[in-house]
Amino acid sequence: LEEISLNEEDTTSAGRIYIKIVFLDLAESMGVEKLLERIRDPTMQPAFEKIFPRDNPNNTRFSINFFTTIGLAYLSFDLRLHLEQARKLAREKAAQDVSSSSSESSSSSTDSDSSDSSSSSESDSSSGFYFFI
Repeated sequence: LEEISLNEEDTTSAGRIYIKIVFLDLAESMGVEKLLERIRDPTMQPAFEKIFPRDNPNNTRFSINFFTTIGLAYLSFDLRLHLEQARKLAREKAAQDVSSSSSESSSSSTDSDSSDSSSSSESDSSSGFYFFI
């Protein structure tokens, strides 16, 4: 399984059909709970990291859609959580970038000494927020 990459660029239609047959057979023979347990097993992660990719959102979505389409959506639950967390972090970072750029523009129009101290305390508190998450 370590050799299988499940993404749009590296698989063909025939390859995806093969992966579908393998996973449907595994689900039938092992059972849903046992298969999910194996996929989540930390010692098995190297075998599954290309099938359940977290390297970029497009590959993650492709894998989620694949398993949903073949009727094994429960196998992609962890990927869905990962994707949602990545979206949330991206939104927070974008909000922080907007906030810091607006505070920089407002500090240029006010007294630089007072605005520097307020903007540095803002950045300290926002960086501390990310540190504790």
